[in-house]
Amino acid sequence: MKMILLFLTCANQKEASKIVNALLRKRLIVCVKSMPVSSSFLWQGKKDSAKEVLLVMESIESKFKAIENEIRKHHSYDTFVLLSVPVSQASTGIAKWMKQELK
Repeated sequence: MKMILLFLTCANQKEASKIVNALLRKRLIVCVKSMPVSSSFLWQGKKDSAKEVLLVMESIESKFKAIENEIRKHHSYDTFVLLSVPVSQASTGIAKWMKQELK
């Protein structure tokens, strides 16, 4: 079991909540942190910016595709950015907790 952190920006809090609830209900993630962010990015050849909600989620690598598919059902962006980062170390008990919850 390989633990991962996932990063996803959402258009607003309502969209973020809808995605989080779906992922938790389907046991695809064990925890999520949500925070407002100001994003600057390149889109269709131009510099743009937006107020968004950043989700930082905890899961396991084998769930990534299912997470991406579930997000696609609820996300308003045609091209959303879902990034996965491997976790090299975690505090005692985390792996056991994740294994229990993500059955």
